[in-house]
Amino acid sequence: MTDQSTSGAGRPADVMSARGPSPMGAYPHARRVGSFLFLSGLGPRQGDNDKIPGVELDAEGRIVSHDIEAQCRAVFGNVRSVLEDAGSAWENIVDVTVFLTDMARDFPIYNRVYAEYFGDILPTRTTVEVGALPSPIAIELKVIATI
Repeated sequence: MTDQSTSGAGRPADVMSARGPSPMGAYPHARRVGSFLFLSGLGPRQGDNDKIPGVELDAEGRIVSHDIEAQCRAVFGNVRSVLEDAGSAWENIVDVTVFLTDMARDFPIYNRVYAEYFGDILPTRTTVEVGALPSPIAIELKVIATI
């Protein structure tokens, strides 16, 4: 289910997915512009309770360990939900930007899971390492798709 607002034909429309994780700031899950859909960065937090799969935190909320495979599967599920709720589909993804917090450790596992999910669908892709993400997650995706 989506909440879309637009100020007229052809103008951008914001999309909020009832199944996506709660945004951590003032932004929509996605924005539709013409036949393109631009997703905001999505992490693996679960939409119904904001829990992060595969993460162990210490008493201060710092990451002790994480399971990148569990987080990859969760973030891909979140992307799929937002795409579907916006009227698009996984097969319509044209570009993916991936942010990892530990490239050396996580890239091989992420790359294997990515290949499993994308199969013959080969969008353009950029993967970068970042020092931190806005919550205790190890991966975030930014996606562009068509509608």
